[in-house]
Amino acid sequence: MKVPIVLSLAAIIAGLASARSMTNYDDYVAKGYRWVTVDGPFACVSKDDLRQIIRNRNTEKELEMIKQQRAYYLLQGDIVKVVREDVTSGLALIRMAGIPKELWTQTKFLSKRPVENAFGVVETPETSGLILSGLTSITDSAEPSGATPAPSTKQTPAKTLEISPKPNFAKAFAFAKAMAASSIGGSS
Repeated sequence: MKVPIVLSLAAIIAGLASARSMTNYDDYVAKGYRWVTVDGPFACVSKDDLRQIIRNRNTEKELEMIKQQRAYYLLQGDIVKVVREDVTSGLALIRMAGIPKELWTQTKFLSKRPVENAFGVVETPETSGLILSGLTSITDSAEPSGATPAPSTKQTPAKTLEISPKPNFAKAFAFAKAMAASSIGGSS
């Protein structure tokens, strides 16, 4: 009686493992996606800012650059899109979910192999928000001429973007930490 239970469990585990491996990460790599392998402020608006952070690891300077929006945190397991690579300098221009600017980082901080984030999840472009999964718009209805709806009931055109179907607590924590540090040093 125990043998069928063991075999059933083995079949279920094998099924789950094959379902997990159905994601073809090679397709993402071919499209320029990479996974981050470090934690730290290693994504910068300019190459010079990146070189400065890499050369002189100084917490005060890093916080100042983050506050000025010249440096952004990379978190291990995040997925980014490589826009361009500068092979001679070992740098890559990347796009990150939630950051409207393209940023420079070192290519050694990026992997072509999937890297799990702090929650044990391998991000994909869809789950990270790099590819918008739910773009919809709400438009005003056509109203007969002369009709004036009450201001409180009129809908204004809006776009709703579903950035990520899962919360990314690690990014939220890094953001909150950076904001707390900037408010400590910058309150007047």
